[in-house]
Amino acid sequence: MEFGFYIPLTYVRPIVEHDSVVWSPYTVKNIDEVESVQRCFTKRLPGYNFLAYSERLKRANLLSLELRRLHFDLIWCYKILFGHVDMKSENFFEWAPHLSTRGHKYKLYKKSSSASVRHYFFTERIVNVWNSLPDQIDFSTVKSFTRTIKRVSFNDFVSYS
Repeated sequence: MEFGFYIPLTYVRPIVEHDSVVWSPYTVKNIDEVESVQRCFTKRLPGYNFLAYSERLKRANLLSLELRRLHFDLIWCYKILFGHVDMKSENFFEWAPHLSTRGHKYKLYKKSSSASVRHYFFTERIVNVWNSLPDQIDFSTVKSFTRTIKRVSFNDFVSYS
């Protein structure tokens, strides 16, 4: 890859992804606006301008910004649940009773929320994704968790994959 490819990855991506666990957009319009930063960048790469965005991402070996935010959410959830940050997990999450035999053994209880603002809050939006993780996920360390979630398809949870 040429030098110009790294400039947006080094300077732009950290700005766009800063504190995404807190501010992660949920409307299609806002997701598209954030994603347009990377969409415009990949379109300017030599030989990429006529390719579809998903194909540009594959060829450049990039993840969509939406998928990266989802990975950050999952990693942050892992860190809270397994005591890697100075936060009490019981203030944010509640373990689900083990009634299901499918998937992994670290399922979370999904609380009901009537307010739409609360519905998109981190602790609400991540539960369904977390509970859908396959049982092949390695929960032993943050590094192994991060490595194994990158192999999972999250097409049901993101617009751009």
